[in-house]
Amino acid sequence: MTMEKQVPIVTFRTRVRDESISGPNPYRWEDKTTDDYFSGKRVILFSLPGAFTPICSTFQLPDFESLYVEFKKNGIDDIYCLSVNDAFVMNAWGKSQGLKNVKLIPDGSGEF
Repeated sequence: MTMEKQVPIVTFRTRVRDESISGPNPYRWEDKTTDDYFSGKRVILFSLPGAFTPICSTFQLPDFESLYVEFKKNGIDDIYCLSVNDAFVMNAWGKSQGLKNVKLIPDGSGEF
């Protein structure tokens, strides 16, 4: 059974690392749309209620990270986790989780 769905058109306010910026916070703002993330790709998108919550951080997010290779074998291009947190919190959560494969999307205003 295929669960392919069309996602709503939303613009997310993200922070991306920029090597041209010096100092302790080398990030810049960048708006990314649902098309930037999903267009032309086969993706898994899951949502969690909040960064740093016990179950999300202990089981759910790490499980998707550990299953990345299996998903890739089955034709998935990318895995995204969306949560109603701002870019600062999502970046800190990803860093604390040591994520290499699952990409986090901040939806601080809950638009998605």
